[in-house]
Amino acid sequence: MLPAGSRLRRRADFVATVRSTRGVRGTGLLVVHAARPDRTPPALSSASTAAPRVGFVVSRAVGAAVVRNRVRRRLRHLVADQLDRIPPGSRVVVRALPGSAVATYDQLGAALRSALDRALHQADPRARA
Repeated sequence: MLPAGSRLRRRADFVATVRSTRGVRGTGLLVVHAARPDRTPPALSSASTAAPRVGFVVSRAVGAAVVRNRVRRRLRHLVADQLDRIPPGSRVVVRALPGSAVATYDQLGAALRSALDRALHQADPRARA
C-alpha cells in the first residue's frame, strides 16, 4: 500500500506537476509525469529529504467506477513497489489511459516501470548536460 505521506492530494500539486513536465507514455496504457524537486515550483517545493509524492488520474474514459477503482488500486500497489526508485522530494502523476482497463497486472507493471524510468531520466537535469 502506498503510504499516506507519499500521495498527492491537492489539485494544485497535480496541475503544477503536469504543467512543468512532459508526459511519458507507457505502451499505450498510461502516461507518467515526473518532476524532480529542482523543477517543482517554489510554492510547492519542500525539503529535498521529503518522501516522493505520487498521484493518480483515472478518468471516466477508462470505464465505470468499479473499473476505475480497480485500475487505481493496481497502480497504487505497483507504485508502492517502485517508491524506493523515485528520488526524495519528487512529484509523480500517473494518468491511466483507456487501455489500462483491460490490461493485466503484469502488463500494467511493465508499462509503469518503463514509463517511470524514462520520465525520471527526462526529469533529471544532469541527464541533459
